[in-house]
Amino acid sequence: MNLPDLGEEGERPALVYVGLGANLGEREAALRNALAAIGQLPGTLVTRVSPLYGSAPVDAGGPDYLNAVAELTTALAPQPLLQALQSIEQAAGRQRPYRNAPRTLDLDILWFGGQAIDTPELTVPHPRMAERAFVLRPLADLAPERVDAAALQAVASQDIHRLEGPGWADAVVGG
Repeated sequence: MNLPDLGEEGERPALVYVGLGANLGEREAALRNALAAIGQLPGTLVTRVSPLYGSAPVDAGGPDYLNAVAELTTALAPQPLLQALQSIEQAAGRQRPYRNAPRTLDLDILWFGGQAIDTPELTVPHPRMAERAFVLRPLADLAPERVDAAALQAVASQDIHRLEGPGWADAVVGG
């Protein structure tokens, strides 16, 4: 596996998990395009992607979502990564008319190395991931040690189903 270039002064790349979701438009294409764009970020490599899941919206209306989680290494700091992910969302037509609105693309930093981050723009680990099967199931596929069995049980009643194995994203994964 090729790791991304190290940042300045020998910084080591961070292991990051990013949640991907879309429930408007060409959902699977949007997720693949997002993975390709993430892989083009400076010092960033998408190393693995979870299977693709379908899920009903949680605390929202609209069509069902496609969801996955990507594992990446990046030399970017958390805030620049967040800004880059938001730019990828905007390029995919993401609009934010109200909280939990249907979306063409949603990219959330779930985990950033071992860091706990709490700023007005970014909270990591993601504050609501333990409440959402569409995050926990694909994250458990990639990093079972990061997902508590009790948390998975707590969201077991949420409507989620595996659609495709991790090969759905092979054309855009660099690992």
